[in-house]
Amino acid sequence: MGMGKVCAVFGGSRGIGRAVAELLAEKGCRLAIIARNLDVAQSTARNLGAGHLALSCDVSNEQEVQKTFEEMQRNLGPINYLVNAAGINRDGLLVRTKTEDMIAQIHTNLLGTMLTCKAAVKVMIQQKGGAIVNIGSIVGLKGNAGQSVYSATKAGLVGFSRSLAKEVAKKQIRVNVVAPGFIHTEMTAHLEEDQLKKAILLGRFGEPHEVAQAVVFLLESTYFLKEGATVLKFKQMSDVRRRRRKKKEKKKKSPLKAVTVISYKVTK
Repeated sequence: MGMGKVCAVFGGSRGIGRAVAELLAEKGCRLAIIARNLDVAQSTARNLGAGHLALSCDVSNEQEVQKTFEEMQRNLGPINYLVNAAGINRDGLLVRTKTEDMIAQIHTNLLGTMLTCKAAVKVMIQQKGGAIVNIGSIVGLKGNAGQSVYSATKAGLVGFSRSLAKEVAKKQIRVNVVAPGFIHTEMTAHLEEDQLKKAILLGRFGEPHEVAQAVVFLLESTYFLKEGATVLKFKQMSDVRRRRRKKKEKKKKSPLKAVTVISYKVTK
């Protein structure tokens, strides 16, 4: 990863997005930290050091997204990397979920990612290359009771990323998804950690910096140039049969061994 690369991190003021921003800053990238709350984004950007930009944006508003990319280009230059970590959840059984909460999740988690990718790809085509990583969730692959709408948005994110990867592969643009399990963030702060730990293969929550390492790996690794969308999932959801096998095998609990890579090849 070369010094001075320009990276936009949507949702970069907290949680996984912030951890990604911190790691990219250590590697010499110039960052645009983008969040709804400008004050929080500015605080994060200041903590990263000089040369970074803080912006406020509603990702579900195409005009705001376009203005955000224009301001990034004026202040930092053309974008090389895009990370979509902005997301919301409104957990609850479907029959109790308000329609406005469904729409809010769809607009932020799925439509917002589509709009930021659309804007980024236009610039990356002119730059003759780039990399995009969208933050999904294991529930988008496995499902989870009480998260039907949220998991639908994350499943849609995988399908969107796989298709976009095929569209832009010949333009030297990589599109990947990182789909974590339970991670220590504000979004999971309300969950009963002691109970959930019993259902997590690693016996603990994941940490944002662990996900950040996977994100940065995908951004900088040209190995995935012709692989299309790749999903890394931290296996932390409950699976009784898998837990029993793990106990029998007595494998060491290591974050690295809890990562599965699923590649989708782009066919001509």
